[in-house]
Amino acid sequence: MIKLLRFTSIIILAISFLENGHAQEKATSNFYEQIKKHDLSKVFMAKSFLAEDREGSKDKIERAEILGFIGNDYRRLFIHFISATRNPKNPFEYLVKGKTKVRENICSFEGKITVKQARIYKRGDFPTYQQGYADCDVVLYEDKKKAATGIFKGKLRSGFLIDDKGEFRYDGIMFVADGFSNNQFVGTWTSYRTKVAKKCNWGDYRIPNSGDLDIGAGEFSVNEKYVNNGWLSYMLERRTPNGGIESNNNKVVKWWEQ
Repeated sequence: MIKLLRFTSIIILAISFLENGHAQEKATSNFYEQIKKHDLSKVFMAKSFLAEDREGSKDKIERAEILGFIGNDYRRLFIHFISATRNPKNPFEYLVKGKTKVRENICSFEGKITVKQARIYKRGDFPTYQQGYADCDVVLYEDKKKAATGIFKGKLRSGFLIDDKGEFRYDGIMFVADGFSNNQFVGTWTSYRTKVAKKCNWGDYRIPNSGDLDIGAGEFSVNEKYVNNGWLSYMLERRTPNGGIESNNNKVVKWWEQ
């Protein structure tokens, strides 16, 4: 019963995070039916995006690897989506594959991301652009054959835009602003073996509901007391073309390709 109550509380917090965030945002209009005409994998899987400003500057930014944590001690979680394909039988559902890493344990996963609502801001940052977000349910199943694996479940909010040329893409307009984030996930990881649920959140550039883990003002910065929970390499990773890669005999190796 205690485990069930704990799991229920975590899910309620996840829903509250999304609803409270939505209440504080600018006015929006419904875009749910229209979103099925667009491919959200361009947002989930973006390798790069355009950072733009009102003066007309456009910089192509290589998207950093996702930041994530698992558990009350904010143990670092690496997660990388390798593929995302829209279900031909359901335009609101995306079938995804990828890998996770906690400590030295690397595991593959499969699952789905289901769009539950989509909204467009009535007034965006660019008058000629449409900006919006999709709220999704996420469920990811790690390989049961591996040790210390389980199921991820939660809510994902992904920001998109449609530019003045009609192109649908990752919303990176506010990249230069303090606190920029996208693809924000709030949820849980539940062990196959013990059935214990742990909070588990991730996102691009910031992690939602990360408590005192993130002490940065302008950008993500790890609290020193959590450095030994897998975050020691963070500053080194920021100096490489992609977070989570390391050198092996002068050859660049990506952990999700191992």
